[in-house]
Amino acid sequence: MAKSDASTLSPCAPAVSSHAVSSHAVSSHAVSSHAVSPLTVAPAEVLRQVRRIEVRTRRLVDSRFAGEYRSLFKGQGMEFSEVREYQPGDEVRSIDWNVSARMGRPFVKRYVEERELTIMLVVDLSGSSRFGTRAHFKHELAIEMAGVLALAATRNNDRVGLLMFSDRVEHALPARKGRKHALRLIRDLLTTTPVGRGTSVAVAVDRLMRLLPHRSVVFFASDFLADDLEKPLARLAQRHDVIAVTLEDPSERVLPNIGPARLQDPESGAVIEIDTSHPAVRAAFATQVTAADALRRKLFGRLGLDEIVVHTEHGYVDALLAFFRARTRRPHGAVRTGPRGAMGDAAGTAAPVRAPNAPVSVADQRSR
Repeated sequence: MAKSDASTLSPCAPAVSSHAVSSHAVSSHAVSSHAVSPLTVAPAEVLRQVRRIEVRTRRLVDSRFAGEYRSLFKGQGMEFSEVREYQPGDEVRSIDWNVSARMGRPFVKRYVEERELTIMLVVDLSGSSRFGTRAHFKHELAIEMAGVLALAATRNNDRVGLLMFSDRVEHALPARKGRKHALRLIRDLLTTTPVGRGTSVAVAVDRLMRLLPHRSVVFFASDFLADDLEKPLARLAQRHDVIAVTLEDPSERVLPNIGPARLQDPESGAVIEIDTSHPAVRAAFATQVTAADALRRKLFGRLGLDEIVVHTEHGYVDALLAFFRARTRRPHGAVRTGPRGAMGDAAGTAAPVRAPNAPVSVADQRSR
């Protein structure tokens, strides 16, 4: 990937195509040498990373997520537990008349909540997701968040599975129970190296529909920088409880003001040259970011999907906790949460473009 070099590029013309200022194009934004993060690690290092993630996420699960997770995902119904002798205060409606007639005294049926769930974790490994200008790449946040959810599911005796995709299915792990399975899932999260660079939500959904014969909870982590999202997501939402986890980076929200730059699309490989300091370019970029936000939010609201917005700048912990609490308070209708709590309905008005904490320079970008 080519780096930006202001000394070798002539100033760009004010006019620029919509592709040049799209958030997808700047996802690749070549002024950062931080645009690729291959997870090529030795087996011993993999074990250390798995253990590190387990320890870090187990603390979160034990201290902050356990109660929130359990109160949110309560199960799919009631199942028979036992028949016991009637006690004063028991509901008359719960009397098992057949057993009572055989035993000569009243007995009642007891039911317990059918707590077992299937949680499916979906992680986008396309080129645009393997990008970041802060402490983490977008896909790295998704990987650690998936580890937290896998351990939370295991703690509650739920089944958990994994699907990683780009323009193809990169890896799929059927849902199972147990700590050993959860650690295998975390290992696969860390070691799967994608072959494809593009994004195909339809391909991922096709595999999910085969993997999940019964209603499940699907956490779908992606930047959603792709065309034709509505049909596959609508198909998935008809059968499953889908929670969209939108991965964002500040450089995709606000164009870094670094002058002339060469940008490369991480999926198509297309290269463009623009002047990032030109007012027309910056205005066009901001307009497209706002429009893309509005379209995505309307789509998720129309499909009834909840959305968790996760930023590389802020991490995932606060956004995930805010989601658990917001959805517990509002079990019906889509909710949208981010690093600072609830962000309104998924179908609401577009959120404003957030300014970065400090100006971004070429030197700063190259040092990352």
